[in-house]
Amino acid sequence: MLNFLQRAFTGVFSNAQPLEIGARAPTLTATNQNGQPVNLGELYAKGYVLVYFYPKAFTPGCTAQACSLRDAFIDLSNLQVTMLGVSHDSVESQKAFATANQLPFALLADPQSELYNAFGVSGLKRQSFLMKQGVVIWRALSASTDRQAEDVKKALVEERAREASA
Repeated sequence: MLNFLQRAFTGVFSNAQPLEIGARAPTLTATNQNGQPVNLGELYAKGYVLVYFYPKAFTPGCTAQACSLRDAFIDLSNLQVTMLGVSHDSVESQKAFATANQLPFALLADPQSELYNAFGVSGLKRQSFLMKQGVVIWRALSASTDRQAEDVKKALVEERAREASA
């Protein structure tokens, strides 16, 4: 538990600011719950990517957030959104969390806070970023737990309306 807290507080009081809308998203590679590398840059090239950060697997709010996205997985996939959850948890903990909650999307282990730092997320914050072709088009700096999927869908509707009026 002490290691988790040390990792979680890395950057909590830093001056790092969350990525702004219009910013290029980091193109790091991270390890998913199955121990496989996930190259964010490759995913960005395929369309919309939601990267959501949560403090710790198996906590009530984090579980509600993940399950909100799980329950909307088909809808969001049909909207061409790839979802990635990120926490400081280990690969093994991410695997157990994904299995226990039947999560159909990748969870990335970030025990060294590389993704947290790259996105400018403070250690214990619940934040979400939606990218299109590698550019941040929406962010939630206090991401909802049980309404996360609805918030993402609303952001997509607004983005498509902007595109249609352009």
